[in-house]
Amino acid sequence: MKQFIITFFSLLFLISCTENADKKEEVKEKMTDSIFLLDSKWENQDGKEIQLKDLKGKNLVVVMIFTRCQTACPLLVGDMKAVKSKVKLEQLKNTSFVFVSVDPENDTPAVLKKYAEERNMYGEPWIFLRSDVESTREFANVLAVKYKKISPIVFSHSNIISVFNRNGEMVSQEEGTVNSDAVAKTVNELK
Repeated sequence: MKQFIITFFSLLFLISCTENADKKEEVKEKMTDSIFLLDSKWENQDGKEIQLKDLKGKNLVVVMIFTRCQTACPLLVGDMKAVKSKVKLEQLKNTSFVFVSVDPENDTPAVLKKYAEERNMYGEPWIFLRSDVESTREFANVLAVKYKKISPIVFSHSNIISVFNRNGEMVSQEEGTVNSDAVAKTVNELK
């Protein structure tokens, strides 16, 4: 009987440890889904240094562009404006529209600010960011955005708009010709 009790409690202990390990792994998995865990440093259009975790608390609509682009980027900017126009006013207060440059060498804060001002996109809810080449590549990988420098002034890149919730977890992506209604609907449904 004594052996049975020892075996029973040993099994109970092992099961408990396994369940705790599974729960810890589940929590760890959820935590690694957030872009706020990236520790890269960024500069916004005003030259202020931030980290992505500084954007926590707002839903994010994110796109990667470069300011000298004459083809896809103007379309993506138009898509972002269309999405913004369809987001409900009360939800707009909780949402930032983030443009991340794939050309950090040329897209300085001054260039980003001028680009934003020329398109009437300076200030809330618009954010323009640049970082170093390595951090930009890391962020692009997280978004599954592919880009390649074709010449000193031209990049080939994916046309993807990503939506993140307030915790930095990706909730949707639209690729190619973006359906602004679908993106806005996703944003409007976020808490």
